[in-house]
Amino acid sequence: MAKPRKLRVEFRKNRSTRRRDGDLTRSLGDGLDAADDRATSERISGKGELTRKRTVVAHDPSGDRVDGLPVEPAAGMAWRGRVLNVHGLESHVQADDGRIVRCTLRRILRTVATDQRHPLAAGDWVRVRDGGDEGAIQSIEPRTTSLSRDSRGRRHVIVANVDQMIIVGSAARPDLKPGLIDRLIVAAEAAGIRPLVCLNKVDLVDPASLVPLAGVYARMGYPVILCSAVTGMGVARLQAELHGRVTAVVGQSGVGKSSLLNALDPGLELRVAEVSRDNEKGRHTTTTARLLPHRHDGWFVDTPGVRQFQPWQLVPAEVPSLFRDLRPLANLCRFPDCTHDHEAGCAVKDAVADGLLDVRRWESCRQLAAGDEPREEEE
Repeated sequence: MAKPRKLRVEFRKNRSTRRRDGDLTRSLGDGLDAADDRATSERISGKGELTRKRTVVAHDPSGDRVDGLPVEPAAGMAWRGRVLNVHGLESHVQADDGRIVRCTLRRILRTVATDQRHPLAAGDWVRVRDGGDEGAIQSIEPRTTSLSRDSRGRRHVIVANVDQMIIVGSAARPDLKPGLIDRLIVAAEAAGIRPLVCLNKVDLVDPASLVPLAGVYARMGYPVILCSAVTGMGVARLQAELHGRVTAVVGQSGVGKSSLLNALDPGLELRVAEVSRDNEKGRHTTTTARLLPHRHDGWFVDTPGVRQFQPWQLVPAEVPSLFRDLRPLANLCRFPDCTHDHEAGCAVKDAVADGLLDVRRWESCRQLAAGDEPREEEE
């Protein structure tokens, strides 16, 4: 086991005590003897109670993709568990013996400055110290994988420590959004998560109309499954991919994620809702990501529906490498720093002109590399 090391961490703003007491006279009151107990000087450097930084003991991170807050647990007995869901400052954690404990976050984990919108995510492995019917999360173990998106300049970790991700799109009601599927695949590739493409509600259209789009992803080696939670089409094929794996189910609202999970395991009995007849948009039935054990010896991660998805901190120069169909062509460009947009001698643009590369995939790559956030109607 790696030796713990000391780190200097910074707290978030507005989460520390006031730097100066503004009511010194009133606090003394009539008892002048209390002045003897007050500090007679103040360090200009801001050490002690006035500092916004603190030294903590943390595990030495190892591996290329490590995040989370691996702070050493406080002294005392702590057991290891997996976070099932997160509701604000409270969460439910399952221990190895199967019991589920409602937990709160240790204060240092809530106040330490990070780029994350919330320090905890469904799927995290944590150390918990019992306090009767409730527990306190003492540390968050480093994550092996995490699916993250940009949320107003901060990192929103949707789910952590998953093996694969089923990207669900609907053939109709609501309409299929290939651009959203592209962005989710790129996020999965960047995070080291295996993506699977599932086109649901094929009972509402002619399945032959989905073959061109399915063929684009299938040629790149991504499993593509045409499904219907109503007729049962493709359900057995999906079940074969679930054994012994932690699988996140992601897609826009209304594509039938909960209905599909009920078809894969009827014992889940998840709540479902009809798509709005007014705007053909889905209604949220899942409000937070949650881990659900299923009968195929694995876990589902049911996630809230997304209408827009901006992957977290993509490097523009690395975006083409996350597109499997563009990756081999990008190495043939005339210039090594080619953006595949306006340069002469671009092998990617030549492949688009010759019909060897899907033009929509090229446009998705350009939009992501430019850092443009998609509008819902463009997806």
